[in-house]
Amino acid sequence: MGDDEFFEQKGFTNFCEDLWKSDGNCLHPDVDYDLDLQGRTRFSYDGPDNAEDPLFASVKAESLEKPTFKKFIALLDNYETSTGKAESVTPQEEKENWDFLHAIGETKPIRLALQFLVFKKLTTNSLNDFKKRMYDMWFKLYRRTVRNDSSGFEHVFVGETRGEKEVIGFHNWVQFYLQEKAGAIDYKGFMASDRNPNLITIQFEWKGETKPKGSTFVGTSPEFEMALYTVCFMMGKSAYKITLGGEPVIIKCHQTAGKIGSCFPQAVNTYRRK
Repeated sequence: MGDDEFFEQKGFTNFCEDLWKSDGNCLHPDVDYDLDLQGRTRFSYDGPDNAEDPLFASVKAESLEKPTFKKFIALLDNYETSTGKAESVTPQEEKENWDFLHAIGETKPIRLALQFLVFKKLTTNSLNDFKKRMYDMWFKLYRRTVRNDSSGFEHVFVGETRGEKEVIGFHNWVQFYLQEKAGAIDYKGFMASDRNPNLITIQFEWKGETKPKGSTFVGTSPEFEMALYTVCFMMGKSAYKITLGGEPVIIKCHQTAGKIGSCFPQAVNTYRRK
């Protein structure tokens, strides 16, 4: 399947809708968090800052105290975010990785993902084996610029910097909120007014470097994103067209060294075929 083609299948979309409904730990817009989208911006590495204020106007603190969120947040400071610098995983960091996988392994989204993959004959009906496969695809290090300088989890959920002015990856709203709260992110504006309130396409500056166009779910739990992206990776396609909550979404998925290179959502009205 080429990069300009989508995988669309009713059974897979039905699974994605069931996964969406199963996300009991998700946050709800205007209840658990409020966004301040502000000015529209364009795809550019050096465009003007069209947003004076932060993207997140508020997030209920107790929402991030849920067990899977807390164990997810514990992983976000485990990485050297500059590509070209090799990572080293300490025993404590390895334990934190497993603590996170064990926690999400008890949730409905991960159980649904396992059930679907067993049905597709892509894994065995063993939660322990599934968690081991998830560890390998998400946390095992690989080469992006130099040996062992990246991983799927780092790229997708933490974000990386490359060269003198480019942010790559960084497709998670919790990381964005925490980095923004710490004063490390300058939100520059939104790329489009999307129908889906749980999906945004934005531009921002992080660590002095620019993400000219980035998309992320908002309010979703770590287990939902891990479940969805893991299934997309194991299905082996590069682009999926699905619906979540009845709204169309594109999921892009790339592999690197047999592991997750990147996986992220895109709004249909911001997707451009090559």
